[in-house]
Amino acid sequence: MGFISWIILGLIAGALAKWLMPGDDGGGWIATMVLGIAGAFVGGFVGGFFGFGGADGVNIGSIVTATLGAFILLFLYNRFIRG
Repeated sequence: MGFISWIILGLIAGALAKWLMPGDDGGGWIATMVLGIAGAFVGGFVGGFFGFGGADGVNIGSIVTATLGAFILLFLYNRFIRG
């Protein structure tokens, strides 16, 4: 998957994760993109671990996988780092 695809997937996944878990997280579009890209890695790892597959392009399955990973990261950030 190309660099531009990761950015697009990161924006979509990060925005969906923040939409599902709203709150005062701080950061703007850059933080959302980083959250989404990291979420794609986490979602790909979790999806691969459970046999669902990873984030391999900008498609519905990858968006769901990356959003799940971004949601997990956002939850962990809100739970442990922000206190």
